[in-house]
Amino acid sequence: MNKLYYGDNLEILKKYIPDESVDLIYLDPPFNSQRAYNVIFHDQTGKEPASQIQAFEDTWTWTGDTQDAFDAIMEGKYPLELKDMMKAFKEFMGTTNLMAYLTMMAIRLVELWRVLKKTGSIYLHCDPAASHYLKILMDQIFGISNFRNEIIWKRTSAHSSAKRCGSVHDVLLFYSKTDKFSWTPSYQPYDQDYLETFFDQADSNGKLYKRTDLTGAGVSRGDSGNIWRGINITAKGRHWIHPPHVLDKLDSKGRIHWPKKKGGMPRLIQYPEDLPGNPLQDIWSDIKPIHNLATERLGFQTQKPLVLLERIIQSSSKEGDIILDPFCGCGTAVAAAEKLGRKWMGIDITYLAIALIKKRIIDHFPDAKFEIVGEPKSADDAKQLFLQSPFQFESWAVSLLDGQPYKSAGGGDTGIDGLLYFKDYEQKHHKIIIEVKGGGYNPKDVRALKAVIKREGAPLGVLLAMNKPTKGMLTEAAEAGKWSMPGSKRSFPVIQIVTIDDFLAGKRPELPDTSGTLKKAKRQKRDTEENRSLFEKE
Repeated sequence: MNKLYYGDNLEILKKYIPDESVDLIYLDPPFNSQRAYNVIFHDQTGKEPASQIQAFEDTWTWTGDTQDAFDAIMEGKYPLELKDMMKAFKEFMGTTNLMAYLTMMAIRLVELWRVLKKTGSIYLHCDPAASHYLKILMDQIFGISNFRNEIIWKRTSAHSSAKRCGSVHDVLLFYSKTDKFSWTPSYQPYDQDYLETFFDQADSNGKLYKRTDLTGAGVSRGDSGNIWRGINITAKGRHWIHPPHVLDKLDSKGRIHWPKKKGGMPRLIQYPEDLPGNPLQDIWSDIKPIHNLATERLGFQTQKPLVLLERIIQSSSKEGDIILDPFCGCGTAVAAAEKLGRKWMGIDITYLAIALIKKRIIDHFPDAKFEIVGEPKSADDAKQLFLQSPFQFESWAVSLLDGQPYKSAGGGDTGIDGLLYFKDYEQKHHKIIIEVKGGGYNPKDVRALKAVIKREGAPLGVLLAMNKPTKGMLTEAAEAGKWSMPGSKRSFPVIQIVTIDDFLAGKRPELPDTSGTLKKAKRQKRDTEENRSLFEKE
């Protein structure tokens, strides 16, 4: 079954992913290309675990975990050449951000090499600030002879830089594990200059076409060497690209150009749609970045376009193959894999990402089957998650309601931890405020949620808590009253308190339909019938 893993990808890879079990790996590890180059080399030390890196916090620093990873490479069963290279890197860079990045990547890339099938490929997405170091690392781990491409993706058309050329591209380092790997030829659309230059003839309908050779070098003893329309092609030391009976069919369809000049050679008429396009090159300028108003945009700052991942997956895997993204972020790779009929595994260290991917897959692929590994299954698991990281607990709790996390980090508290959206029967949109409490809370917190609901113009709110509410809290919630949904006789409690224990036991807050499928005819029909039934009962 397809799987989402919550946790540090190094530990997940070691614990769950068998040797040579993955057909294609795509990874886009966090790295901030916008930081000044000299800042990358600034020495930083600290005790904060690297595993606490939050979503959107696009940086790596030298920590105790980094030192442990470096020591593991030096002291473990790793190739001597890798040890020497990492030692040389550290002597050159010291304990800088970049050295931390390369150390944490090295130990993970070794694991990714282990899980990749002999016929598999890996694409490492990075930026020019570190791509040259990462290529050295990849050369060592995957082998120089298995380097296939440095792909340049032009991710934006322009970027303003005061004292340098604008940075408009990312780098994809493409390696295979051996010289036998999956590859399906892909094509890029012709650019306008090519069309205008080569498709320079027009037919009677004004359609542009180009003329291409009907012959190939060398003679042939088969049909393609026969005389056609009086032309002895063998005497010219060449052969027809099609046998004469095929040429006759092409000519009957008006696809052969006959020159007016006597003795001139006929040529094939080709329209742009006859050709698949340019074979895929190592500069990709035809895939545009995600626009601010694009429907696929999820708010992840480093989100990549779906078509970019589709191209990679279609080029380097087959239907039914297993795709792995160990830094899956907002899940574009797993969404593309699901769309293209591949199996998939995604790993992320933040539950914000796991919750976002879960919602993305459910919304776009309602029939998809997948399992989440590492999420709390019991109240005790939830308590452990809260003690480990209140922020991750908050994201997980919001995901229980299929909500959208509101905060990307633990910054200023606005009283909103998550949001749900729905439409009433008059087709007006509303939102539901989600507040999460992992520790103690009191009636004052219920009153605060009531104030947030009023401030945001939301009709409803849910307080999802680890601990049971007191009688005073329940009274405060009840006093908030009920909200009647426009266009129906249905009403809902303005504030509901649900504990994690209750939720895991199957209790759900009473809420309007927030599935986002009201546009579908089936859903519309059901809602209409339900609404009519309610009126009839009244």
